[in-house]
Amino acid sequence: MDISLMITIFLMGFVGSFISGLLGIGGAIINYPMLLYIPVMLGVGHFTAHEVSGITAIQVFFATIGGVLAYRKGGYLNKSLIAYMGISILIGSFIGGFGSTHMPESGINIVYGILALIAVIMMFVRKRGIDNIPLEQVKFNKWLAALISFIVGIGAGIVGAGGAFLLVPIMLVVLKIPTRMTIASSLAITLISSIGAVTGKIATEQVPILPSLIMVVASLIASPIGANAGKRVNTKVLQIIMGILILSTAVKTWITIL
Repeated sequence: MDISLMITIFLMGFVGSFISGLLGIGGAIINYPMLLYIPVMLGVGHFTAHEVSGITAIQVFFATIGGVLAYRKGGYLNKSLIAYMGISILIGSFIGGFGSTHMPESGINIVYGILALIAVIMMFVRKRGIDNIPLEQVKFNKWLAALISFIVGIGAGIVGAGGAFLLVPIMLVVLKIPTRMTIASSLAITLISSIGAVTGKIATEQVPILPSLIMVVASLIASPIGANAGKRVNTKVLQIIMGILILSTAVKTWITIL
């Protein structure tokens, strides 16, 4: 592999993983389009959609480990929420990750575009008073949370994502979980989800080894830095950043598809 491509992959992984820790996402919403388009734009290399989804699955797994470790103190991790959504999304992501080998590249890109579009719409729905709820008083519909996370898991497994870019707006808008608890818990749920996606991708030989290892190194460095920064940033600012990132990647993806 060319050194310029290796440097490009590391920088993309660093940026994606920093944003992962900052916003409580796995980073796939950022890394998927970057891996697909930036190496080609710079003339340093090319990855297929199957390879990108495999690399992204590995990156998400390690990025979320760093984020969860950074949030493990402070009472932000809701164990009941993580259990219900984590188990459901794990099953869904394994189904999606394993089944994606039978899909054409255009199909994987379309699934990504649909997920991103749904996330954009939900991110811009107004969220009233959720951050005024004390963390110890947070309640949610357990079976609705499990059903939604299962469906999200299937789509996320197809594109090699952990699904947090969809889980975060769903947890904020539908389940009414406070922002910081959403960010911390979504990282833990995404970590569980990524196990299913990674298993499916490895089993179907969709994971290029060296690019994945480079992304892992970048993730382990950048994700905890982002998570620690996220603890100090205003929650409304975090929501705005998330919305802008998802909107920009959704627009780019649909322009390419159409």
